[in-house]
Amino acid sequence: MILAAGAGERLGAALPKAFSPLGGRPMFAYSLRAASLCAGVGLVVLVTPPGHHSALDDLEGLIDGHAARDLPIEAVPGGATRQESVRAGLAAVPPGARAVVVHDAARPFATPDLFGRVIDALGGQRGASGNDPSRLPTPDGVVPALPCHDTVKRVRDDVVIETVAREGLFLVQTPQAFRGEALRRSHEVAAEHGLEGTDDAMLLEAAGYRVTVIPGEPANVKITTREDLERAERLTASGGPAGVTVIGQHA
Repeated sequence: MILAAGAGERLGAALPKAFSPLGGRPMFAYSLRAASLCAGVGLVVLVTPPGHHSALDDLEGLIDGHAARDLPIEAVPGGATRQESVRAGLAAVPPGARAVVVHDAARPFATPDLFGRVIDALGGQRGASGNDPSRLPTPDGVVPALPCHDTVKRVRDDVVIETVAREGLFLVQTPQAFRGEALRRSHEVAAEHGLEGTDDAMLLEAAGYRVTVIPGEPANVKITTREDLERAERLTASGGPAGVTVIGQHA
């Protein structure tokens, strides 16, 4: 599931964020291509802002035809919040899907390998801390993350309230993989209790499911502001971040 329904007010663009041009293509096309190149993906659900389906007439063309393995791609309108958009996307996912991967289109540089690793890790591969998965229960969700190396301070009204110990802190990314039943039930529980999460893993955690972490990718940055987009544009023009092949270029 590629989430591309956000308005992106902080980006200050005329178009919804995921539809903003990056390297001559809509931003969401990069995530769509990465998912299509992952052998573990059998269906892509693209969640769009309502009223923007006219831009989706040639999805395969937008990703340079890299969905040539006849991967089905379905576009559905999202909701007013991220959570509502995920629920709209889940309605298009077959009930028997073994794994559901949720990715934010605002992270255009995630690689096909990362999609594959979060899917594989649902079977219990080694996590970001190097723990032996054979001694642990199989996870219900898997998230990629990078350890936090910066000093973290909690601030209120421009005043430092406390310095947060960074030991054990990770910066979480998408794509995130979940067991289909666990993701659906977590959204039901969240709706029942009025819980709004910043990612789907937070909903699984609140519902009592087990979420594990695997190593993320340093280049898998999130585009939020105009400065982020300009930086991504420069990276794309120069061939993309190290280890990432951008659309229109080949390794």
